[in-house]
Amino acid sequence: QVQLVESGGGLVQAGGSLRLSCAASGFIFSINPMGWYRQAPGKQRELVARVTSTGNTHYAESVKGRFAISRDNAKNTVYLQMNSLKPEDTAVYYCNALILTRNYWGQGTQVTVSS
Repeated sequence: QVQLVESGGGLVQAGGSLRLSCAASGFIFSINPMGWYRQAPGKQRELVARVTSTGNTHYAESVKGRFAISRDNAKNTVYLQMNSLKPEDTAVYYCNALILTRNYWGQGTQVTVSS
């Protein structure tokens, strides 16, 4: 079955960096779009970044220039490099796989940015 396992979250001061990883299994990773979403307390889940099977990327306006999504098809892993973190980036970050129009989610990893 499809499994997405996130890691790399934690507590960081404003201006710092974190790198999230998502290890995928149970499907053909290389041909499917992957993404990162986040959900802050009291807010809806929102798209942070996504990458297509061919490596094209898309970012939310709020993270452009600070975050970078990438994928390693040999390792079935997608990454989110987060730089210049702000307190408003605090949220649970979820890995997402879009497989034949169905969305799959990881369990989430907490990112907390202190001011």
